[in-house]
Amino acid sequence: MATKHRPEHHAELQVESPMDYAQHEATYNGFLTFLKWSVLGLAVTAIILYFVVNP
Repeated sequence: MATKHRPEHHAELQVESPMDYAQHEATYNGFLTFLKWSVLGLAVTAIILYFVVNP
């Protein structure tokens, strides 16, 4: 047997503060720059280790 549900009353929606897109993009660009330099550094380290370990 089906039960009848009454619609629940929800609280009013809260308006959030607007996102700071300039700060978001600056953080993302900083992350990408760090990632690029990290990959480059790991590649250089791998090449150096290749020549040190395998004379």
